[in-house]
Amino acid sequence: MNRLKALYRGWGIACAGRQVYAPLHRAEWLSKITEAGVRRRAEHFYQQLDGLRALRQQVRRDLLIESQKHSAATLLRLIPCIGPIRAALLVALIQTPYRFRTKRQLWSYSGLAIETRGSAEYRYVEGQLRRSKKLPQLRGLNQNHNHDLKCIFKGAATYASSHAGPFHDFYDTLLAREMKPSMARLTLARKFAAIILILWKKGERFDAKQLKSQVA
Repeated sequence: MNRLKALYRGWGIACAGRQVYAPLHRAEWLSKITEAGVRRRAEHFYQQLDGLRALRQQVRRDLLIESQKHSAATLLRLIPCIGPIRAALLVALIQTPYRFRTKRQLWSYSGLAIETRGSAEYRYVEGQLRRSKKLPQLRGLNQNHNHDLKCIFKGAATYASSHAGPFHDFYDTLLAREMKPSMARLTLARKFAAIILILWKKGERFDAKQLKSQVA
């Protein structure tokens, strides 16, 4: 898809949005390319895109069929914003929740842990070694992580922040506390990870009342 847009942009043709990929508008877009060779190359890109779309649908079906063999996938699907695909990917990527003793370990593995850096943690005061009162500096989220798992949690948080439900109420409460939207979505993604880990380990169903009690 990126190569297709790059081809149009290389010839000075603006192609923002997704209309350029739609089969209904392809003839219109191809007519904008005056060079026959370049137009033919764009047609080949469209053929590749159609083939990949069909393959993607087949892979999704195979993934869902395989996920039905695992009871955890059915349990995770009961969590709002965790649909069949996200549940199947979570089972495939995490495999077992007992890999992570605490939620913080899962946060770190998923790229949701906040890294800090500090220097001069201790200093000499009147000849005695004392701990410095200087706070460590925040360096953002950890870079060494599973990118696919981070995408799942971020996608669920983004969807929940814009659709009605218990997690949206949790998000609104964070904003009411004057938390920045970006930090609120990060907190929401971490909440998803924590709840998934707990429910998966205990084999329990999601209960929105527990989330509301945490918000209160």
